[in-house]
Amino acid sequence: MLVIEFVLDGRSQVATYMQLVLQVKQALRVGLVRPGDQLPRVRDVAQQLAINPNTVLKAYRELRLEGLTEGRPGGGTFLVGTLAGPSLGSQAELRDELVGWLGRARSAGLTREDITALIETTVRSTFDGTEGN
Repeated sequence: MLVIEFVLDGRSQVATYMQLVLQVKQALRVGLVRPGDQLPRVRDVAQQLAINPNTVLKAYRELRLEGLTEGRPGGGTFLVGTLAGPSLGSQAELRDELVGWLGRARSAGLTREDITALIETTVRSTFDGTEGN
């Protein structure tokens, strides 16, 4: 069983609980976690991230409302839904290619922020038909 390791971005304007929700959704989408997997216990997440347990509870409640988790009394919170689509099988190869590309980008002197900006503007222009500005 893979346990999600939550990471918070203190510079993000996204609320803390929503950062947790988005990380679970991303893990589901790329197949890192599957229905049946257990999420980390609220107390453990709160201690690891030094946040209020109510923030973690709010994230888990949001995931439950979206039909992605269920709580089991005395057992914890388990994933019951998925966001992985039919393309999941090809993601491993694409991820390997992306890792190689990221290595080349870092070798070219791009910072994490440069890479993120490049990816986000390219995704916007590709999917939205804009110039990415």
